[in-house]
Amino acid sequence: MAVPDLLQKDKVVVVTGARRGLGKAMALAFAEAGADIVVSDFVAADGEMAAVVDEVKKLGRRAIAVETDVTKQVQVEELMARAVKEFGKIDVLINNAGTGGAASVMNITEAEWDRVMDTNLKGTLFCSQAAGKTMMLQKSGNIINIASVGAYLKGTSPYAISKKSILSITQGFAAILGPYKVRVNAIAPGAVKTDMTRMFWENPKMLEHYVSEIPLGRMGEVRDIADVALFLASDAAKYVTGTSILVDGGILPANLPPRADFIRALRAESAKK
Repeated sequence: MAVPDLLQKDKVVVVTGARRGLGKAMALAFAEAGADIVVSDFVAADGEMAAVVDEVKKLGRRAIAVETDVTKQVQVEELMARAVKEFGKIDVLINNAGTGGAASVMNITEAEWDRVMDTNLKGTLFCSQAAGKTMMLQKSGNIINIASVGAYLKGTSPYAISKKSILSITQGFAAILGPYKVRVNAIAPGAVKTDMTRMFWENPKMLEHYVSEIPLGRMGEVRDIADVALFLASDAAKYVTGTSILVDGGILPANLPPRADFIRALRAESAKK
């Protein structure tokens, strides 16, 4: 019996939030595996998206950059239409675009609530709708949503609530698109070294405390998440849909989330400097 591999030869992959961090890592990982990439983000003027496109091309694959605000349905539809026009299909959509926020539901402002929910939920919804229509016609495809370990904790922030809701969106689209041979799954990362978690890994005291509570003894790297995305998009996961995979170094199974009081104290300490 042949063993399935993780190669993505000649697939077309759309990655949102791809100009840096986790999105960039996933775009490059799929390019290394043989895919052509549509690099999307809401900022293009700083040249970061163009740089990712250049890196993909150096790997011998085709790539384009499309500036997109995923909270705007019209722009999302234009993004997917551009992908089909340039490459003829969409094999994989990675809904990575997202934003954070630490305020609790008791003191969140309307504007801050809308910012988090619009990006994390409307963005995932609109992109899945638009790409899903193409995949239905193709009768093939994969959608991979980026949730968070926060979706499984008793989070009181709009960020945690939005990520928990992404699990529901994932299940909903999996049920609707399954008959068309389209699989929809989520990845729930723990703390990964990106700009969003910089306060963890640039603060030695905070990093030491956080890592001490991770059974595998380290923070995640962006490649840790990219490799799971490759798995979910491959034939090795051909019977996997409607689920979420935790990639958190064991922190949730060990029931050892970092103490909120400790993090608040370190934030306050950093703010004084």
